[in-house]
Amino acid sequence: MNNQRCSNSFKTTRGRKRIIHCIYVVGFMDLFGVSMIIPLLSHHVKALGASPSVAGVVGSTYGILQLFSSTIVGSWSDVVGRRYSMLTCLLLSAFGYSLLGMSTSIALFVLARIPVGLFKHSLSICRALLSDLVSDSERPLVMGHFNAASSVGFILGPVVGGYLTEHEGGFYTSSFMCAAIFLINAGLVWMLPWSEELINRNATDFSNNTSKGCHDNNCRKSVQNGSHVNKHHPVFAAETVPASRAPEKHPGSHRWWEVSLLQPAWNQLSSVGSKIHMVASSDMWDLFLVRLLMAVAIMLYYGNFSLAMEERFFLKPKVTGYLISYSSTLGALAGFLVGPVTQLYGNNMPALLLHSTVLTCTLIFLYASAASVWQVLLTSTFFAISTSIGRTCITDLELQRGGVQASGTLIGAGQSVTAVGRVLAPLLSGLTQEFSPCGPPYLGVVLALAAVVLLLIRIPKWDRRGMMLKIDKLGKSE
Repeated sequence: MNNQRCSNSFKTTRGRKRIIHCIYVVGFMDLFGVSMIIPLLSHHVKALGASPSVAGVVGSTYGILQLFSSTIVGSWSDVVGRRYSMLTCLLLSAFGYSLLGMSTSIALFVLARIPVGLFKHSLSICRALLSDLVSDSERPLVMGHFNAASSVGFILGPVVGGYLTEHEGGFYTSSFMCAAIFLINAGLVWMLPWSEELINRNATDFSNNTSKGCHDNNCRKSVQNGSHVNKHHPVFAAETVPASRAPEKHPGSHRWWEVSLLQPAWNQLSSVGSKIHMVASSDMWDLFLVRLLMAVAIMLYYGNFSLAMEERFFLKPKVTGYLISYSSTLGALAGFLVGPVTQLYGNNMPALLLHSTVLTCTLIFLYASAASVWQVLLTSTFFAISTSIGRTCITDLELQRGGVQASGTLIGAGQSVTAVGRVLAPLLSGLTQEFSPCGPPYLGVVLALAAVVLLLIRIPKWDRRGMMLKIDKLGKSE
């Protein structure tokens, strides 16, 4: 019996690692394809005859759609499962980029951006799936590696896109190439060992729970189509997989991990609405506000970087491009530091978030007051590392406090908050730039400082709440 249990555990671990590594590849290819297109969009809109104001309105279409759709699609992935929601997003995104490759007018260009704006949430669902597959202690390490893989794709994509643009019809070639990449990703997601992994995992958890109880918090987790269901969490109601759904098939019946897909549309909408309502009514406003403040501060740092380097230090765009590439490369590599740094802090994510936010605030101030290019280079080096760690920290804390059984909703809500920052940052950058090229980063310092103050006020309350939960769990176990 023990040998069989060990064998099941080995198969489960191997299947889970296979899925995790494939998700890394999906993340890399996703941003590789997207980053081929992003630098070319403004040039293509201009080539279609759009005025600067019309180009601005067209460019904001994607951000506005993302703002409203991120939370809804993330919550929908909690309801129907990661596999089907991810396949839907990848296929519809591929359709949108195919339309973009045929856009010979502004109207068709806007039409092509609609499915992409509504369903380009594959990275968010990937993060939710990764949080489903790993324990709380492993999550920062895995998320850091995923962010690193995605960032490498974002660095390499513009190189390929720029090369293709030099040839006739380069934009259309890049668009169709991006669509093909999303189709390949959809095929990869379809071929993942979902049934093998989930059956083995659920069978192992089920047998362990019935025979000897749990000796680890991870044993309490069941998975439905790649979506966690956790028995104990402060924010969301309990949802567990009953014994009647043990991994077995009956003739003429549907397998248990497919049941969620067959829910009526009304039930799906109702479930999505209830999950979004639970997030909106939860006591997580502080985390989302910190995310918003830091997102705007970081965007203000990068927003006018090229123009500021030209006006302050008379740098040529080519040299500024090298500086941005250097910073982006460090940001990608910093993803591999998240795991070791988290272990150094003893998985104390609030403290790590506070320190990374303080460091980011200090570095923005040093950049704004820099007297030489070398000082900018130094701040860029550490800025890329601090922001990479900070992003992983804020996501991990949202999942810790909100519950991994609603990880899609939480990650989607976080992306919606970031989308608000994308809307606000250009406006604030333009207003402050009227006074000085250093205006945007100085405003970023003020916003980051506000985030630090908020964390100093709220972290003690998080710690007290965590201690109360631990005491409650110890009392129930006794």
